[in-house]
Amino acid sequence: MKAREWGVLLVLSGAIFLEGIDVAMLNIALPSIRTDLGLSTGSLQWVVSAYVLGYGGFMLLGGRAADILGRRRVFLAALLVFLLFSGLGGFAEDGATLIAARFVTGLAAAFMTPAGLSIITTGFDEGPKRDRALMVYGAIGAGGFTLGMVIGGLLTSLDWRWVFFMPVGLSLVILVAAALLIPKSPRPVRDGRRFDLFGGLTITAAVVLLVLGVERAAHVAVGWTVGIVAVSVALIAVFVAVERRHPAPLVRLGIFRSGSLVRANLIGMLFMAGFFGFQFLVVLYLQELRGWSTIEASLAMLVIGIDVALAPTVTPKLVRRFGNAPVLLAGLVSAALGFALFLSAGMDSSYGELLPSLVLMGLAFTLAYGPLTIIATNGIDEAEQGLAGGLLYTSFQFGAAIGLAGVAAVNVAATGSDAPQALLDGYRAAMLVPIGAAVVAVVVGAFNLGRKKHDAVEKEGEPVLAGVA
Repeated sequence: MKAREWGVLLVLSGAIFLEGIDVAMLNIALPSIRTDLGLSTGSLQWVVSAYVLGYGGFMLLGGRAADILGRRRVFLAALLVFLLFSGLGGFAEDGATLIAARFVTGLAAAFMTPAGLSIITTGFDEGPKRDRALMVYGAIGAGGFTLGMVIGGLLTSLDWRWVFFMPVGLSLVILVAAALLIPKSPRPVRDGRRFDLFGGLTITAAVVLLVLGVERAAHVAVGWTVGIVAVSVALIAVFVAVERRHPAPLVRLGIFRSGSLVRANLIGMLFMAGFFGFQFLVVLYLQELRGWSTIEASLAMLVIGIDVALAPTVTPKLVRRFGNAPVLLAGLVSAALGFALFLSAGMDSSYGELLPSLVLMGLAFTLAYGPLTIIATNGIDEAEQGLAGGLLYTSFQFGAAIGLAGVAAVNVAATGSDAPQALLDGYRAAMLVPIGAAVVAVVVGAFNLGRKKHDAVEKEGEPVLAGVA
């Protein structure tokens, strides 16, 4: 790639890294936040849930806004809002302010993330160069998820507020670099068509309620969850009816005729459900059962971050040799094996005995994240790349909510007391949720093997970074 192309790619990769570490760092800082602000368990849960609702609920609207209003404009505006409200979270003196700041930060990420991905998928021609760019983008983004807990543990040992202030500094650097490097282009032509506001409000409300229902399932009565999900399903039905008739729909329903897009989104949801559930259980096992400190637990999981080095170097070679689908499937199998191996963790297991499971998780991200992004966006019209990115990251966020809610519910149900063996039994029972998600993802991923290995046989072209809306 040319120097400017690398510059744009690294700026956008920095943004997705920022989003990943923001989520991961917060998780490790929660106990310190509760102690300092005097939050109840319910209020502390909302510090996480507020971000999930803003992010997952507005992602489709954010992706389509990037297509219609201009990807560069939406990206820069959302990054600025992300910066401001992350700083507000750092200055929060009470739970209400922190929860509100997290909701708006999640909403900003919902506009920033699909806009950034679509800048790559429209700025690099489909083929080897775009695939290489997405590999780098995916590697750095995955690194945010895997390294965030380590960085968060170190910052929390100083003061939990640094978990919010550090992203402010990183956001400012990315914002300045993005304004200078991302090419300008004319505002997209809308042909006088109205923005699908009602469709946007309907699907946003539906996704917010669905994520809320899943996120709170372990903390409320079954009837409440069923009612919330039922309302969400009804709103989705209304949304589909609106989209069928609207001249400029928020989501063109025909996009779901792409089997690869549908499979990629389903796999993405299952993969993130497994990873976030696994990460949650490993932290509980190390800190609650084994008595490890926050920093010790964070450093123990550092090995998962091997994807930062391997994904942009090894994965592209494997994709060129075998194609996206087989490499993705290998990553999914690695995740399933890693989850299953952790079932053997006992009361006094050494770190060496736990290491294979963590290494396999790092390999899973190395092999799966980049090819999954490519499969989800290849073959999609340029005018709908923001929508495709919004769909994929909605699946990621919804999967994370399902995984956390699932392992929490099973862990609570299977843990009979505070005795060490009872805690271990609860962790092992809950680990079946990530294992199940990974096994289903492997089955779905196997269907991709019948597809043509699009990028494995393409001749190296000479695409140039185009102007980005």
